[in-house]
Amino acid sequence: MNDKPEQLSTFEFFNKFPNEEAARQYFETNRWGKEAHCGHCGSTNVVECKNHKPMPYRCRDCRAHFSVRTGTVLAESRLPLQKWLLAIFMMTSARKGIPSTQMAKELGVTQKTAWFLAQRIRETWLGSRKDSGNMGNHTQVDETYVGGKEKNKHAKDKLRGGRGAVGKTAVIGMLDENKQVVAMPITNTKAATLKGFIQANAPIGGTVVTDNFPAYRGLNRLGYAHKVVNHSIGEYLRDKAHTNGIESFWSLLKRGHFGIYHYMSPKHLHRYVNEFSFRHNTAQVGTLQFIEMTIQRMANKRLTYKGLING
Repeated sequence: MNDKPEQLSTFEFFNKFPNEEAARQYFETNRWGKEAHCGHCGSTNVVECKNHKPMPYRCRDCRAHFSVRTGTVLAESRLPLQKWLLAIFMMTSARKGIPSTQMAKELGVTQKTAWFLAQRIRETWLGSRKDSGNMGNHTQVDETYVGGKEKNKHAKDKLRGGRGAVGKTAVIGMLDENKQVVAMPITNTKAATLKGFIQANAPIGGTVVTDNFPAYRGLNRLGYAHKVVNHSIGEYLRDKAHTNGIESFWSLLKRGHFGIYHYMSPKHLHRYVNEFSFRHNTAQVGTLQFIEMTIQRMANKRLTYKGLING
């Protein structure tokens, strides 16, 4: 029995989605199922427009025209749906990410368009864990710092004391026994911030493994079974407890940072972190299922270029 998820090759992708009509039908099936839903009022009392003009459907209730793009992150995008599918396909196939320059070349668009497209796809992956305490009963927690090395910056951009975390953004992450990850940038690494993240994601009564960073002290008083691995003395395993899993995730994130994207601005870092988290959490999902999960999350995720730049 082969449990390996089914991966789609580029050749197979174009066989399945040879044209825009095939892509449109695929989007509609995965968003609506068997019948179209109005993107404005949600009604299924709709009629298909002749020649799909001015849009494919019209709602009999609110009388507005709409398409599968309406009310989603695809709204107002002029890119063909086939290119949207290809972009999602590329972002799941590249484990360490794909730069906007390469995506632009593959899609036949400008780098600016590819970058905006990728950010909108990342937007669909945000907020995958809205419920408090929904990770497993045995979690590993660790924090890291993301950002360029001070020694590599221009003199005018260097910060005083440019070592370690100076000029970087802190990111905290948690991995549970099911290899699921939740991670996010944080403004500081104070005890209230780190413990607040743990309380928001790990169930009370569960086991939490951390290193010996002082900010984690007192988790037992919050109702957790707190196990500490003392990295400062070269200890990486204590009574089978370790933080190797979440540290491996950091390694992948940083390989993507330095090797692929080269720069992740603090403004957009949360989207990049979620990209790696979502791809990690769906590692056992086949290519088509990954694409379908992405489509099903696109509703109510509108992101304009102005909002992206100024937000």
